Amino acid sequence: MQEHNDVTLPPSGLAEDILAQFVGKAQQELDATATAVTAQQEEQLHHLVTFTLGREEYGVDIASVQEIIRATDITPVPGAPAHVRGVINLRGKIIPVVDLRSRFRMAAGTEAGAEASDARRIIVIELKGKRLGMQVDAVSQVIKVSSSVIEEMPEEAITLDQNYIKGVGKLEGRLIIILDLNRSLLLTEKNIQ
Repeated sequence: MQEHNDVTLPPSGLAEDILAQFVGKAQQELDATATAVTAQQEEQLHHLVTFTLGREEYGVDIASVQEIIRATDITPVPGAPAHVRGVINLRGKIIPVVDLRSRFRMAAGTEAGAEASDARRIIVIELKGKRLGMQVDAVSQVIKVSSSVIEEMPEEAITLDQNYIKGVGKLEGRLIIILDLNRSLLLTEKNIQ
């Protein structure tokens, strides 16, 4: 069944005036669709794995997380950057481990004493086909965060070398710093390929 569109002919009856009406109506429909898509995107949910470093809570996109393991024996690698703790053997695969405390220039974790070492975890992530581990104080939970509660980090609050923060999620009286994994782990296109 064909849909019937009522068209009011312009007084001039010229084809270009009729065409202008159709174009105008089509543009209005496109604008309405674009507005609806924008509203949907604003309400998009982000699934995050949250973890703590000191008293701060951080989050990373769950799609990048492969698994979470206890912080086991990490073998130091001579000459590695200061923030690289070393490597671990995970089911026959050698995986570098980045100490996020060191990477973020935080003091060594002594606030919670022995309890912190029992809660310490390595979050194994995959970025562009490479697996890496992030050593964190504790893994908190997996949460869903709406785009509407995520704000960009104010430029005044960070320096150029701290541009590893994607945004800050505001949830029920707490702030979650959302990390850009490529930047927070100091990965570049050159060493990912």
